[in-house]
Amino acid sequence: HSQFGWFPLFSTDLAGPGMAPAALVLAIMILPTVAAISVDAFRRIPYKVKEAAYGMGTTRWEAILKVMLPTASSGLLAALVLGFGRALGETMALAMLIGNANQISLSLFSPANTLASLLASTFPEAGQLEVQALMYAALVLLVITFIVNVLGLAVQQYTIRKFEGKK
Repeated sequence: HSQFGWFPLFSTDLAGPGMAPAALVLAIMILPTVAAISVDAFRRIPYKVKEAAYGMGTTRWEAILKVMLPTASSGLLAALVLGFGRALGETMALAMLIGNANQISLSLFSPANTLASLLASTFPEAGQLEVQALMYAALVLLVITFIVNVLGLAVQQYTIRKFEGKK
């Protein structure tokens, strides 16, 4: 903040809860899911495919970039979509770390709110009118999650057709 305070992303001090600490913890939380599914995608590649790439005279990096990554691309995209879906639905960790402030700010260090943490923190003491508004927020979260999953499925099908040669 002291060096880049003039830039809107760093315009507030990091003083406890905010978007940056929440994003860091969320990235650490979804990393095992993405890593486990990605490792499984690479393990699905038959050993003969790797050996054939080396037999054609490719270097290790050429085999990785031109053979193994395209072959495992559908599994890698599935891992990213599942990780992003988990991040969208994460509630309590973000509710504690993001600050629960209903304000819009460009700064990464300012408190904010997510739809999931808004639902979790506001529902217990909500009145009749607030419950209706929270149900609309839950519907928006459901639609966003559905769109992410459909786009992920479309991208996965595209990469399967393009790189793996399946129709």
